[in-house]
Amino acid sequence: MPQSTHDQAAELHNLAAHTHAAAAAAHGKADHLTAHELSKQALEHSQNAHRHSEGLVKEAEKSSKA
Repeated sequence: MPQSTHDQAAELHNLAAHTHAAAAAAHGKADHLTAHELSKQALEHSQNAHRHSEGLVKEAEKSSKA
């Protein structure tokens, strides 16, 4: 069964949150290289989730106008 686009957006947001938490933990352990890499990855996940959510909004707007 394929995931709905809303489920996909939620999954992307959860992935970003998890990666942000992992980066924070790495910062707390003074593992700065890993923390920096995780922070970059978290930012990418957040940006992907945001773009996906924006796409859902645009689709909803088109549907409501039709």
